[in-house]
Amino acid sequence: MRKLITSTFMSLDGVVQAPGGPEEDASGGFALGGWTVPYFDQSVGEFMDDLMGHPFDLVLGRKTYDIFAGYWPGASEEEGAKPLNDAVKHVASRSTPELTWPRSQLIEGDVVEGVRALKQADGPELQVHGSGDLLQTLLGAGLVDELRLLTFPVVLGSGKRLFEGGAAPTAMELLSSRLSSTGVVMSVYRAAGAPQTGSFGG
Repeated sequence: MRKLITSTFMSLDGVVQAPGGPEEDASGGFALGGWTVPYFDQSVGEFMDDLMGHPFDLVLGRKTYDIFAGYWPGASEEEGAKPLNDAVKHVASRSTPELTWPRSQLIEGDVVEGVRALKQADGPELQVHGSGDLLQTLLGAGLVDELRLLTFPVVLGSGKRLFEGGAAPTAMELLSSRLSSTGVVMSVYRAAGAPQTGSFGG
C-alpha cells in the first residue's frame, strides 16, 4: 500500500492561505500572501528537498491545483519544477474542471474512496501539498500516514486556517523535528489514534 504524506505551511495562528505569494489566493480580502518567503533558508529548502527528492504522485484540492498549474509548468528546474511536473496529479473537485497541466487526472466520485483506491494501487508515494479542505477530509478518514508541518514564526490574524470548521479529534505522534535559522519549526507527525484525556486533580 502506498503512503500518503502531507506538506503544509502554517503560521503560528494556524493560517495556511497564500503562503507563496499575494497572487495565490486573495479571497476574503486576504492581503498577506507570500508570508513564508522571508523565512526560507537552507534548512527549509533541505526539508522540502527530502520530501520531493524521490518519485511521488500528487493529490491536490482544486484550488491548490489551479495555483500550481498556473505556475509550475513554466518554472525552471532550478526552482524545483521538475519533480512536480513529472508527477501524476490526482485532483479532487466537486465539478469537472479542464485539467490542463500534463499528467493530471480527476478523482472520480467520492474523494475518500478515490484516495483510498489510489493508496491501494501500485505506484510511488502520494503527496498532498497545501489543499487545506482536502487535508481535513483525508485526516478525518484516517488516510494520512505522515503530516509534515512547517510552522512559521508569524501571526497573521486572518485567513484560511488548517483546521477551520473543525477536524476529527486525533492524537499525533511526533516522529522528528528540526528548527531553521529563521525560526521555522519543521515537524513530522503521524496519527496515533483518539486523543487521551486526564486530570491534574487529586
